[in-house]
Amino acid sequence: MIVSRTPFRISFFGGGTDYPAWYREHGGAVLATSINKYCYLTCRYLPPFFEHRYRVVYSIVETANSPDDIQHPAAREVLRYMQLPHGVEIHHDGDLPARSGMGSSSAFTVGLLHALHGLKTAMPGKHQLALEGIRLEQDILRETVGSQDQVTAAYGGLNHVLFLPNGEITVQPMVLPRERIESLNAHLMLFYTGLKRTASDIAQTSGKEF
Repeated sequence: MIVSRTPFRISFFGGGTDYPAWYREHGGAVLATSINKYCYLTCRYLPPFFEHRYRVVYSIVETANSPDDIQHPAAREVLRYMQLPHGVEIHHDGDLPARSGMGSSSAFTVGLLHALHGLKTAMPGKHQLALEGIRLEQDILRETVGSQDQVTAAYGGLNHVLFLPNGEITVQPMVLPRERIESLNAHLMLFYTGLKRTASDIAQTSGKEF
């Protein structure tokens, strides 16, 4: 069994410049950090004694014999992408609810990629995980989302992320003295409002037709 723990994030500056339609023309930059709230995923190969080949457990429980029959979009497409040799059981738990604006969808996608790579006894690098997460969400799922969430989920920590017009993404970790980190934490407050929204809906209604 493989267990992955993927952080959620908060973004300080640059949100919106991480959309490909923007940074491929103008470039972009984001200052963002992961936080100590996580998406947890457990994955194991499913023994061949069950009537189903896949079992996905999140707010509901799905069973299926093909990834095509799975309703959860990210789980379905990640399973298709990974082309596992056996059936799989996936369990999801999170410290924060979905659609809370903390990059939860990308944390799920990156975390599931990481766990399934591990199940195949592979150890992907952070940059590989970030790029695979971006490709799945933007090109395969066709979500109207940027690229900072996948990068922060894959790298963790406080980072200055540059999005270059040629499509390259560079990550510059910001190593601060412990006193500065403690001071920053002491001056931040984060509240859960109970409101939920989908990032792609916000981007579309704000006039960004990417």
